[in-house]
Amino acid sequence: MENRTEIATLGEFGLIEHLTKNFEIQNASTIVSVGDDAAVIDHFGKQTVITTDLLLEGVHFDLMYTPLKHLGYKSIIVNLSDVYAMNAQPTHVTVSIGISNRFSVEALTELYEGIYAACEKYGVDLIGGDTSTSKKGMVISVTAIGEVAPDKFVKRSTARKGDLICVTGDLGGAFLGLTLMEREKRIFLENPNIQPNLEGEDYIVGRLLKPEARRDIIAFFEQNNIMPTAMMDISDGLSSEVLHLCKQSNLGCRLYEDKLPIHERSRAAAFKFGLDPTVCALNGGEDYELVFTLKQEDYDAITLNEEIAVVGYMTDVEEGKKMISRGGNLYDITAQGWNAFQG
Repeated sequence: MENRTEIATLGEFGLIEHLTKNFEIQNASTIVSVGDDAAVIDHFGKQTVITTDLLLEGVHFDLMYTPLKHLGYKSIIVNLSDVYAMNAQPTHVTVSIGISNRFSVEALTELYEGIYAACEKYGVDLIGGDTSTSKKGMVISVTAIGEVAPDKFVKRSTARKGDLICVTGDLGGAFLGLTLMEREKRIFLENPNIQPNLEGEDYIVGRLLKPEARRDIIAFFEQNNIMPTAMMDISDGLSSEVLHLCKQSNLGCRLYEDKLPIHERSRAAAFKFGLDPTVCALNGGEDYELVFTLKQEDYDAITLNEEIAVVGYMTDVEEGKKMISRGGNLYDITAQGWNAFQG
């Protein structure tokens, strides 16, 4: 059996030191990092963007099928995605964890390997955090800090009538990955001798367990002098996010079903599970793609990027929020996506 080091043997400061000892500073803006009472950053005249997320075991993740390294990685990515959604560059994160004594130092080291991998890949510094005892499951709270040139940030409330609605990447994959994992978990709980069958489903499993944030799109905007009129990331499902953009910009919209970007592996998985790929793409959530609105005159500039699909346009608020189906029928868009407060 592998060695197990109890957290109590290190104490809180020892634990934080152990978990953060390998982090190297990657940003000139980091003046004081982990190991002091507070961090000090200087963004040299840029505006600061701050976002925070709470991940709770049993609500946002299931450790039965989520490796700790993947969980650490994803906990950083979901926050970086929110910074990119403001058209900003993430530079720093803080990570706080609540853990019970069922987790060993080795388990937490694995979690932090994932955190470290994400920070390294996205050029972000871990500058602080806290550890505490949790009586129930694991709790992870991450705050991400980013920088943006003055007045270059993009809000949700600034779309205009006639703007194109655009989506990055493809949608529905993470939800299908979750559906698969939950199905395999149920089978396993009924019969622990049955090995999980994930054959050929690595795409949707990857979309769930190891999402990426769209740094490439923000870089593309900058290189091509494109400024979205409104933007947010897709964490709760496209329909829910588009309704947020409509509500906050006081507009209506038209989405086209046949324009929704769905990966062929996601489409195949949806059919296998007896699900409608369109419903998965609209209501799935956790894809961490970007949805943004754009002036029509910028259309030519985004056709250069295969990762961007135009899926509709914004209308007057009186025209409602509708999807045009493949058959040409109009349907109301409803938010059936992830709701953090449902029972």
